[in-house]
Amino acid sequence: MAARPPIPKRAPRPAGPSELRQAIRDEALRLGFDAVGFAPATAGTEARRERLQHLATYVAQGFHGDMGWLSERTEQRADPSTLWPEARTVVSLALNYAPPDDPRLVQESPDRAAISVYAHGRDYHDVVKSKLKALGRFVWDIYRHEIKVFVDTAPLMEKPAAQAAGLGWQGKHTNLVSRAFGSWLFLGELLLSVELPCDTPEQDHCGHCRACLDACPTGAFPAPHRLEARRCISYLTIEHKGPIAPELRPLLGNRIYGCDDCLAVCPWNKFAQEARETTLRPHPAQAAPLLTDLAQLDDAAFRRKFSGSAIKRIGRDRFVRNVAYALGNSGKADTALPAVERLLDDPSPLVRGAAVWALSQLAPQEFERRRTGAQDANESVRREWERPSAAP
Repeated sequence: MAARPPIPKRAPRPAGPSELRQAIRDEALRLGFDAVGFAPATAGTEARRERLQHLATYVAQGFHGDMGWLSERTEQRADPSTLWPEARTVVSLALNYAPPDDPRLVQESPDRAAISVYAHGRDYHDVVKSKLKALGRFVWDIYRHEIKVFVDTAPLMEKPAAQAAGLGWQGKHTNLVSRAFGSWLFLGELLLSVELPCDTPEQDHCGHCRACLDACPTGAFPAPHRLEARRCISYLTIEHKGPIAPELRPLLGNRIYGCDDCLAVCPWNKFAQEARETTLRPHPAQAAPLLTDLAQLDDAAFRRKFSGSAIKRIGRDRFVRNVAYALGNSGKADTALPAVERLLDDPSPLVRGAAVWALSQLAPQEFERRRTGAQDANESVRREWERPSAAP
């Protein structure tokens, strides 16, 4: 049988810059993105200088904590075109993930876990990247323009790029704020090899408001637009790999994965509407679960429970460390103590150390009784036994 002739490649559809821009916007909205903006890929000299200076100061002050990657590839972070010299336009895209209710309500139930809204549904990296790739295929298949896709994992400063594309502005809490969607937006970018008409950069509309700064439980904002990551609950519960500083543990409350306090209080959220993307809606596993249930998770159970969730990225030990601190803050000795007792024998030193602290908060007299004979092969855990208890 004769071989079939190859399918001829489709000729690119000719389109002027304005027509292509409109086609990309229409397709992005059809794919489910909530906002689309266009900006030059090459940052202006002044913008590039400001971004570099801001990042250099941030790193020099140590505000990035364990996030060493922030101090790397700073030139590329300041100017998108350095990531890909052929880039001419940045297409910034945003996906709304606004919750149906105030996420702080769960903090009123100390026996349940408060989990950041962005982790309630499917991992946003997967959701946004899937849509971005579909948009990229649309551009390539029809118009044959080269593209690069970015979602939160490349050295690209997404929030300045989104502001340059008119999607919003960086609020005093350093996150993007939109007049249409408040503080609840996931961001992604396409770099295009063609120059398109660009949007007007958004201006700052925070005014004299400082609600987000005052709402922070740990005082992580030394000044407007400056975040001290080492005091931020999101950083501490997600990025920080070791024991959390003892003076900050009581301030965590029942927050075991991230914190939404500075986002939730933003007055611009009054314009936000509940997310349309169904995959981002709360999964039962993340809907305020009982802390005592989470404390029982071994590695396999943790992976099963949070499969497809952003939570899975931090690993079981770091997650249960956070659960142990929350149990210690719960004030529910009758129900929390049995869970804490089990964690005292956990295979992970990180978890054992957190459980020791929880015991000292829930049952200080029992802690004092046990500390004399306490032995542990891990030095970090031994130091936890040596700390003073919460006993008066």
